[in-house]
Amino acid sequence: MKSYKFLNNIRAVVLSAVAAATMLVACTEDIDMSNRYTMTEETILSYLEKNDSLYSEYTALLYLVPISQISESTVAQLLSARGHFTCFAPTNEAIHLYLDSLQRKGIISSASWDGFPKDDNNVTLDSIRKVIVYNSIIDGGDVMSFPTSSFNGTSDKAEDIEYSNMNDRRLSVLRGKVNPDSIYINGEFPISMKHRDIEAINGYVHAMTQVIAPSNQTLTDFIYTWANEGGSSFTVMSKLILACGLADTLSAIRDDVYETKYLRGEIENIGDFKTNTQSGFPGSTRKYGFTLFAEKDEVWARVLKLKKEISEITVEDVKQYLIDQELYPKATQDDNYRSENNILNQFVTYHILPERLSRRMLVVHWNEVGVTKTNNEIKKLGTATEEFYTTMGKRRLLKTYESVESNGIYLNRFPELYNKLEDARSNPMRYHETGAMKPMRGSKRLDEESNEGILVQDPTGDDNVTPVNGIIYAIDKVLAYTENVALQLQNQRIRFEVASMLPELMNNDLRRPTKAYPELNGEYRGFPTNYQYFNDMWLEEGTRFYYLAATTSDWMNWQGDEFNIKGQYEFTMRLPPVPVDGHYELRLSVQSDSNLRGMCQVYWGSDRNNLPAAGIPFDMRLGGLYRKLGDGSTQPSIVGWVKDSDLDYDVEAITENDKTMRNNGFMKAPIHYIVKGNPGRDQEAINRRIIVSSWMEADKTYYIKFKSVLKDKEKEHILDYMEYCAKEVYDNPKESEDIW
Repeated sequence: MKSYKFLNNIRAVVLSAVAAATMLVACTEDIDMSNRYTMTEETILSYLEKNDSLYSEYTALLYLVPISQISESTVAQLLSARGHFTCFAPTNEAIHLYLDSLQRKGIISSASWDGFPKDDNNVTLDSIRKVIVYNSIIDGGDVMSFPTSSFNGTSDKAEDIEYSNMNDRRLSVLRGKVNPDSIYINGEFPISMKHRDIEAINGYVHAMTQVIAPSNQTLTDFIYTWANEGGSSFTVMSKLILACGLADTLSAIRDDVYETKYLRGEIENIGDFKTNTQSGFPGSTRKYGFTLFAEKDEVWARVLKLKKEISEITVEDVKQYLIDQELYPKATQDDNYRSENNILNQFVTYHILPERLSRRMLVVHWNEVGVTKTNNEIKKLGTATEEFYTTMGKRRLLKTYESVESNGIYLNRFPELYNKLEDARSNPMRYHETGAMKPMRGSKRLDEESNEGILVQDPTGDDNVTPVNGIIYAIDKVLAYTENVALQLQNQRIRFEVASMLPELMNNDLRRPTKAYPELNGEYRGFPTNYQYFNDMWLEEGTRFYYLAATTSDWMNWQGDEFNIKGQYEFTMRLPPVPVDGHYELRLSVQSDSNLRGMCQVYWGSDRNNLPAAGIPFDMRLGGLYRKLGDGSTQPSIVGWVKDSDLDYDVEAITENDKTMRNNGFMKAPIHYIVKGNPGRDQEAINRRIIVSSWMEADKTYYIKFKSVLKDKEKEHILDYMEYCAKEVYDNPKESEDIW
């Protein structure tokens, strides 16, 4: 999608984007050449210099552009040093074409370096230089660089490269439909067919026939254009978003306050997880992001059944449709669309998540039963897998789902599954779809609604846009939080990865990276207590809060990753909403360890500043079989855990043992995922704790707080996943809750 309305403002856009990017790249004055030494073989820089007939313009820029606004080192020095760089080097012709495009847009007076304005102290010139250079280089640190054989994109689906470039942008790869060897960065910037995969001792060079210059337009920029000028498949949705007053929200790119404090050294360093000497900072940027699921205009033409052109469909037409469908019965139906209580606002905000989710992150696959992966790349799906995200506006759950049988990712899909206890080990199709969907529930639902769900499409053609702060997925049915959706969610166990509760992990590329963090060569990220990094979490002083990505480890966690908290900790989390009013259990997965884990008091309620205690202190040292005492001796566990194989896989015996554990406030881990070659259910150290059992309301926000009760500051609190489970599921007289 090319720029329309905002081309006249491109100079301001470029300047703001580059100014932000310069804050990112380095937090030291100069490159530390002691451990990033120049080798005697060919480096990327020396290769470019030896091929000046192709790259002389680009090489000259490398010597002019600093690594960051606080560094005196140039990018040329960076590319002459040891490391793992991927350089998308524009040829001389590519740079001339880019300058020509700037002249046609009125940014410069002539297609040369002399055409830049002289009255702005070279601000425009410096900015354009940085656009060319910063967008062309990915620094893989001590981990990896990228030959074209490592790119995962296809002709039908663009895939992100694992690391951001120096402009703090994730580049995507799309291959040609006719010739799969044709590769386009961000769907529009071609890699040279002849000069690619040139291997230097510090990375790879790929010649570019065009300068990589991704649009710096935000979601709001595109939405304004589409609503006012058309030119896309999302004219109607764009009008609805603007009517709800979401333009300012969807224009947010980054947290300037955080980044300024970071550069000044004012963000707390809580210390490395293992050594307490070096921080695994979350990063120098704190970005915002959004995911929009948008009905195509053809959907509105079909369901509204109005004899109108798409451009003539109004906000009022859609509102009347929602009223006629009897959706959002508690919402107001006036024209105050900016109110969260308004019917249109509730409809529109249910389409938006406050995190940028690449397709890989819509449903995270890692260690579910039957999954196959090579070098951390998923090759074959296993059992049915789902995620739950909290939408913007009136907070509601949105389910994303993928299975072998679904042939794609769906929103709010509710199939029947082979999930009976007697099938758990004998049925090769266990926890796969049966071919039937669950019966529809409730009376207020859409005419076209079915429990098959809504397929998430890959943007193609003119809809293949890349907003700087978001991603847009086309859908071909109307998405709404109907009575059926709410009741279906209530009628299933809702397991949510704690990482999915924190949008900042997705927006800043911290959740489940496909490779280890380069600068730590490992797993850890530590978060400050003197700045609220997570909108939905509050860390008190003394809390050492870490995210462990587990990209190179086989830890006993769902999806592999976990949060680990040390110190005299006290932290509070905003919980996802429940789907409908009712009695629910809130459960927490615990990987017990007598030597590592600690004990805490849990608090839960709807008033964050006045949370009552939830039961007695919560002991994470207690495993399924025993608890180790301070003198090294052990005592039998009160949990009542018995391995299924020790019960000869007898259904009645297993059911009775599960009841015994529940009476003690415990549950076995699910059988859904594999750890160390066996299902989590077979691991006595992994249990689910029922920490809250209470009436909960869909329109209330609930919080949970954990506070250490031990003096030992090295004892750990662990967070992996949580579950909501309604009484209709865990206490169903006709069908017991499954063990998946």
